[in-house]
Amino acid sequence: MSLMSEFREFAVKGNVVDLAVGVIIGAAFGKIVDSFVNDLVMPVVGRFTGGIDLAQQFYALVAIPPTVPHTLEAVRKAGVPVIAYGNFLNIILNFVILAFVVFLMVKNINRLRREPAKAPAAPPEDVKLLTEIRDALVRK
Repeated sequence: MSLMSEFREFAVKGNVVDLAVGVIIGAAFGKIVDSFVNDLVMPVVGRFTGGIDLAQQFYALVAIPPTVPHTLEAVRKAGVPVIAYGNFLNIILNFVILAFVVFLMVKNINRLRREPAKAPAAPPEDVKLLTEIRDALVRK
C-alpha cells in the first residue's frame, strides 16, 4: 500500500474527522470562554476590588526605570523582567471555566450513551412449565 493511499485511509476515518471537528469547535469555544472571563467576569472582579484590573497586575523583578509608565505592556517593552501574576490568574480562571464546561458536556454525553434498562430475561422453560402447572391446579 502506498504512503498516499495509507494517508487517505487514515484521514477519512470517522475518528480523525470527529477529532478535527472537535479541535475546531474547541478553539472557537476557547475564544468564547476567554472573552467571557476578560470582558464579563474580570470587570466585575475589578469593581469589587476597587477598580483594579487584575490582568495588569505584576511584580517587577528589578527596579523599573522612572521614565517607564507602570503598566504591564510598557514595563515589558522596556525589557524589565516581571512576574505577571494577574494574567496568570486570568488564564487559570479560563481553564477552570473551560474544564467545568467540558466536564458537564462529557457527563451529559455519557448519560445519553448509557444503554436503556434491559427488560428482565424470560424465565427458563422449566420455571415456565411449573408456573403453568400451578396455575392449572389453582383453577380447579
